[in-house]
Formats: sequence, C-alpha cells, structure tokens
Amino acid sequence: MKRNILSIVAIFLTAICCGQTVKEEIKSNIRYSASNHLAYPGPRNPELTPAPKDKKPFYISHYGRHGSRYLIDPYDYDYPYFTLLQADSLGKLTTLGKEVIERIKTIREEAMGRFGELTPLGHLQHRQIARRMYERFPEVFQDGCVVDAKSTVVIRCILSMENELLEFMRLNPHLKFRHDASEHDMPYMNFEDIPLFEQRWSEEIREVYDNYCLKVLNFDYFVSRLFTDSVYAHNETNLGELYEKTFKLASTLQNTESRHHVSLYDLYTDKDVYANWQCSNVWWYIRYGACPLSGGKQPYSQRHLLRRIIEEADSCIALEKPGATLRFGHETMVLPLTCLLGLNGADLQTTDINRLEQKGWVNYRIFPMGANIQIVFYRSSPDDDDVLVKVLLNEKEATLPFKSDCAPYYHWNDFRNYYLNKIDEYEESISNL
Repeated sequence: MKRNILSIVAIFLTAICCGQTVKEEIKSNIRYSASNHLAYPGPRNPELTPAPKDKKPFYISHYGRHGSRYLIDPYDYDYPYFTLLQADSLGKLTTLGKEVIERIKTIREEAMGRFGELTPLGHLQHRQIARRMYERFPEVFQDGCVVDAKSTVVIRCILSMENELLEFMRLNPHLKFRHDASEHDMPYMNFEDIPLFEQRWSEEIREVYDNYCLKVLNFDYFVSRLFTDSVYAHNETNLGELYEKTFKLASTLQNTESRHHVSLYDLYTDKDVYANWQCSNVWWYIRYGACPLSGGKQPYSQRHLLRRIIEEADSCIALEKPGATLRFGHETMVLPLTCLLGLNGADLQTTDINRLEQKGWVNYRIFPMGANIQIVFYRSSPDDDDVLVKVLLNEKEATLPFKSDCAPYYHWNDFRNYYLNKIDEYEESISNL
C-alpha cells in the first residue's frame, strides 16, 4: 500500500513538473515544438528498473511509428515557395525574405519525388531502436526465436520494419523471421473508425480551436521578417496558411539532410514557436485524445489493435520461446493507442484546453517520428503462471492506470482483464445505440 501511494504521488508531481516546464523545454530544445514532426530523440535515461526476483523477459509485443519522413503533401512545400516568389516579383520582400525563398527551394528540392517517404535519418532510427531492444532484452532474442513483423501497406512503414529486421538479423542471424505488409491486416493495423471520426471535427469544435489559435498566435514578427509591405502580406496572401506551412517546413527540417545547413526558425520568436506548438498540441488532443469536446472516446479507434495485441500475447505466452511481435504503422495509431492504454496519464479528459499542458498532456512526448510502444513480458519459466509486463513508451518505462504491487511491472492477468473489460464496455455501449 505504501509503495502504491508513493507511486501515485510521484506520478502526480511529475505531471505537475512536466506541465510547468513545457515552455522551458521547448526553449531549450526548439525541435520539440515540431510535435509529430519531432525526430526521434531516443531514450533520455536508458536505465530500466530491475525485474522482480527470478523474472526474466521472454516476449515483446510492439507497435511503432515509421521513422523520419518527408512531408506527405507537395502543397506543404509549394504554397510557401510560390507565395514568396509572387511577393518577390512585386518587390514586397525584405532581403531576408529573398533569402528564405532560396532556403525553401533547397528544402523542396530534397523532398521532390520523395513526398511521404522515409528519410535517411528514418532508416537509421529504426536500426538504433532494434539494437537497443536487442541489447536490453537479450533473453527475448535467443537462437531460434521468432520475430514476427507486420506493417501497414505504406512504403515508409514497410521500410521502417525492414530496417529493424535487418538489424536484428545482423545481431543474431540465428533468429527466425516472418514479415508481411497486407491489406489483410489493415482492419486492426490502421482502422478507419468513421463513426468516431465524424465526431471529432464539427463546426462547433473547429470554432473552439480557431478561437484558441487566434488568441495565442501573432503574425507580426513573421511579417516584419519577410515583407516590406505588411498591408500586402495581410490582404494579398493567405497569411495564416503561409505562417503555418512555413513553420511546418521549419519543424520537419530536422528529419532531412537539409537540417545540416538550413533553418527557418529565425522567422519566429520564442513566443511564436511555443504558440505554434500549443495550437498543434490542442489539435491533436481534440482529434485523437480523450477530449470531451469530441466525445471523449476517440482513443477507442484503436480497440481492435489493442484486442489483437492481447490475443496474440495470450497465444505467445503458451510457447516456450515466443520471441517478438512487431507492428509498424503511424502516429495516428500510436497516439490514440497510448491514450486508450492511459500511459503516463494520456487518457486525460478535460475541456480546459487552455491548461492542457499544465495537466500533463504533451504530444511530442508521445509520438515523435519512430515512436513506439513496447510491452515486455516477464516470467521465471514457461511454467510460471504469474506473468508480468512492463510497458515502454519510446523506450522509457510508463505508468498504467490501474494498481500494481510491483510497478512499473504489472501482472498480465490484471492488464488483460482491465483492458478487455474497457473495450467490451465500449463495444456494448455502441451496439445499444
């Protein structure tokens, strides 16, 4: 009991501390402002809490996002580039504005023909993740163990999977591998829950979001840096779109080779950078978190994935040497799955979007490029019925929303019962509608 109380207090204090330091965190490392475009930072603290006596890892169940990629939509590159070219042809740009055209040209040319594809950094991230997984849990990757991997049918996810498998093969060529990317698995690997999605972006919700952004965003510095004529900038361009898409380019640079010699952050003050992140944080919370404004149920879009994870784990536990089940997809799965699991309090429900980060909901801690959830299973022997699990979010130990006498380890029976009941209750509620 004492340990549980101390754990709860620690979690509470951590949430408060993290909420108070988000602004400072972004100021100290501007890359965090990129939200889902953050290049995978890797684990800050690679140390893990030792397992209870005699328990050893024997199986890993995983869902991961693809690694660093280029922006998916060519329009994200084209709009700021051609808007500034047009302004320059009319003599409306500052000297810096003219220079920014050349910077964007460099960024755009690197991405040309590669929209949405994995960058070289994305390949490296997954090799590094696989190596750390292997080094942390060598008992899982013994000779003859099976690594069963599945990907969505998107090429960046397939290549992310293959990079991890190649690294595992390099580390232990005696592993057995199965890998696939098929529409057959998409109903749980990338489920499109249309009824739920229809609830997340009504006119009322959009108005709430737009009013929030209007309150925190300021275009003045951005305009002064680029334009000699502020009236032109406000009246003859879609300034909001130019501001947003240029910041998206600034954010995504960290994932590309252009990061070594180009930056766009000098177009924004520290306050601007923080405000851009705030708007993104709220956007992702409304659309994928347990936000009451969008019905509070958006994380259930990943119920089929979570049920599959549990069912496959039950089957693998019955094996003497199950190895690992790896799944590769997108942040639009990792984020709601994290919220459905309630990792580190990500199942937060609040209508106070003005204090979202103070309540501990911070998107870049959940779903950078290469984000991953690893559920690691422990037992003393194949005959041990008291299987324990530990969940790692981006390779760091995470808390779950139910009690444990050995946190950060949890009893598998408690895990499976808690989440299956949660899924069953939701599915029963929608069947009665």
